[in-house]
Amino acid sequence: MTGPVLITGGSRGIGAATARRLAADGRDVVITYASRAADADQVITDCRAAGVTAHARQVELTRPGAVDELFGWLDAEVGPIGALVNNAGVVSPGAPVADYDSERVRRVMEINVVGAFAMATAAARRMAHDHGGAGGVIVNVSSRAAVRGGAFEYVDYAASKAAIDALTTGLGLELARQGVRVAGVRPGVIDTEIHAPGRLERVAPEIPLGRAGTAEEIAAAIAWLLSDDASYVTGTTIDVGGGR
Repeated sequence: MTGPVLITGGSRGIGAATARRLAADGRDVVITYASRAADADQVITDCRAAGVTAHARQVELTRPGAVDELFGWLDAEVGPIGALVNNAGVVSPGAPVADYDSERVRRVMEINVVGAFAMATAAARRMAHDHGGAGGVIVNVSSRAAVRGGAFEYVDYAASKAAIDALTTGLGLELARQGVRVAGVRPGVIDTEIHAPGRLERVAPEIPLGRAGTAEEIAAAIAWLLSDDASYVTGTTIDVGGGR
């Protein structure tokens, strides 16, 4: 696989850990971020220190035309990507469904689902052999919430990640003969800023391994899915949830 790896939501958490892991493995990276420029700059500095080429680009995935602009910039300034890590996502404060309003659900779905579909579509158009592409890999970051349902906390987030699982399966089947593998990773409870204060401590006793996971552990799974070691893996999502 040649070309840089494009990572959405790469300024913190799993995205940042993935960028650093891939840079340590010798892969050039491009990260996108929504608003945290200083964090993105630090990730790029760390990646370049590992000896690779690294770029950051601010992208608001919900803005019409933003994904086309991103890929236009990539085409003109960076060159063809070798892989996409669809990582960007948001979660709203925990609450039962009866307390949701339409704006909450719309925001989660637009970023987590519509944005991910737009990124995957743009990448597929450039990677697929039928479009003149050299092939590649797409890794979608889902969540164990897609299976567990997120009851009383974030059913909307869980539903959005279930949609990502379906995207992984369907797109993987569509692109299997086009030189493009599509796989997903389904993190469990991971020690990142996405959780409400105290949630990690509350949930940890329910995890068979007895602790929350780290962003670096998810990054390791993503790095494997991107590698030639996973060359026979497509259309499926792997769980990395400590047994929960």
